[in-house]
Amino acid sequence: MAHLAAVAEDISAETLTGAPTDEQTAAQVARFDGYDHEGIVAAWTAAAGRLDRNAAASGVAPPLADAVCHEHDVRHALGRPGARDSDAVWSATEQLITMLVTPRPLRVIVEDAEYVSGPDGPDEVVLRTTRFEAVRWRTGRRSRAQLMAMNWSNDPTEVLDHLYMFGPARRDIAE
Repeated sequence: MAHLAAVAEDISAETLTGAPTDEQTAAQVARFDGYDHEGIVAAWTAAAGRLDRNAAASGVAPPLADAVCHEHDVRHALGRPGARDSDAVWSATEQLITMLVTPRPLRVIVEDAEYVSGPDGPDEVVLRTTRFEAVRWRTGRRSRAQLMAMNWSNDPTEVLDHLYMFGPARRDIAE
């Protein structure tokens, strides 16, 4: 929760312009050291209000994908999976997959949509997956081996390392 509250604060203050480094994440968590849950939620709520106002003015969406990613981290840690087909997962997929940049044509096919990235060309690689899995691999919650084992039309080696915003995971994560 501290990380999510701090990300909201930092984005609304325009001091975070990209994905935080490990050091920045540690500093974000440390910022709330000594706060109880209510204090963290109050800070997060205040920052979320600023994010909404900023989004209305600038058109830049709040970091929903980050919250969705961490929601499923917590669900996994507690052994309580769920909400994998939620509106939040749908929106997070839209944010994360449309930002994908690959050196080779890539088509990602999910339950109800297709996303194309990379240059035009005949050598397209196709990945069939789910919105939930797309959120998880895009945010580094899948190992390189897990991604390699997904439903590819042909060899994905050339695009594989371009699929992660964070990661890959150091070990397989089975959810």
